[in-house]
Amino acid sequence: MFPLLETERLILRELVEDDAQDILNCFSNAEVLRYYGQKSLTSLDQVKQIIRNFSANYDEKRGIKWGIEQKETCSIIGTIGFQDWSLEHKRAEISYALFPEKWGNGYAKEAVNKVISYGFEELGLERIGAVVFVENNASNNLLTKLGFIKEGTLRKYMYQNDIPYDTNIYSLLKKN
Repeated sequence: MFPLLETERLILRELVEDDAQDILNCFSNAEVLRYYGQKSLTSLDQVKQIIRNFSANYDEKRGIKWGIEQKETCSIIGTIGFQDWSLEHKRAEISYALFPEKWGNGYAKEAVNKVISYGFEELGLERIGAVVFVENNASNNLLTKLGFIKEGTLRKYMYQNDIPYDTNIYSLLKKN
């Protein structure tokens, strides 16, 4: 059963095909994708296939992706999850994206905190990593505030719109 997580203002839930339009709106937005390392999504069919892929990744214990739903509106305002999840090595990488109109309201911090706790307490992770564009000041600052340690910079590691970007690599280790 897919885990449902709840915070003060948010519900983190499984993405379903009915969410496709919201996901398309998010991941076709140039502001959202500016530091995401992904091409713009272009169709509902493409998004529905991605949602099915998320489900398969969870079933195969390779990743987990939640929709971030705002309680007061019952609408998706972004996504968060783990990819490159390794049961054997007890690690995963976190990624998240919010609609620009929701930036600066503490939603990312709220969602990231909840997912980190879930990763350490329920998934048995010992390490959570993050790869962030050097220019993405908001995410770099958020991760640092949450205790992530910058391990270094990966040069020309990700491309956005066919332009190479350097990324910072972060980790947070489980406190024993």
